[in-house]
Amino acid sequence: MRKEECKKAPAWLTSFGDLMSLLLTFFILLYSMSIISLEKFYQVLKGIIEAFGGRQVVFSEDGSLKASRIPIQMENMHFRIKKFAELKREIMKIKESLISMGINADYLVTGTCMKLRLTTDRLFPVGSENPYPEAVSLFREICERLRPFSLPITFEGYTDDLPISTPRFPSNWELSAARAVSVLRIFEDCGYPVDLLSAVGYGEYRPIVPNDSPQNRERNRRIELCIKLNP
Repeated sequence: MRKEECKKAPAWLTSFGDLMSLLLTFFILLYSMSIISLEKFYQVLKGIIEAFGGRQVVFSEDGSLKASRIPIQMENMHFRIKKFAELKREIMKIKESLISMGINADYLVTGTCMKLRLTTDRLFPVGSENPYPEAVSLFREICERLRPFSLPITFEGYTDDLPISTPRFPSNWELSAARAVSVLRIFEDCGYPVDLLSAVGYGEYRPIVPNDSPQNRERNRRIELCIKLNP
């Protein structure tokens, strides 16, 4: 019987080699994931700077960052933050006043938009875009309180999922848009700068709660004032 020229490797060495290969692959993967995309970094940085009141992020013409230092103009940041705090206090006061009148109102911030949300059951007759007379006075008062801030406002109209079909409103799209425009016209009449106003209707397609009960449908029938914090 001939002796083996080389001894066989221990069985554990094969498993150990596989483990080292997997660890090497894992660390290569981690390294590749840690490389920052400057273009994406720029987009995130630009959004943050603009949200806090900076004017712009300076970058090269081809859209990518090539310098380690990015000049940013931030001289108005303190003013914008102060204005944000003042606006929030005013909207909270408006919200509490509306709630005391029995109107369901809410406050929220989405991105660079500060929203005042109002349910419409006590503001508009069923199937109509014309507010009640007392609602017109209420919207005028809100306009007077927001006008000193001179910020862009988008009026967003929403409905529930119950269909409507009239010569005036073939669907909820038209009704929601018409209600948003009606509120816009009230703000225009009270002297709010027209170039800062816009209106949009979303119909029943962006509910905040499922349309599975009368209470939830009431919450979905609403007007939202989107006050843009970064004009």
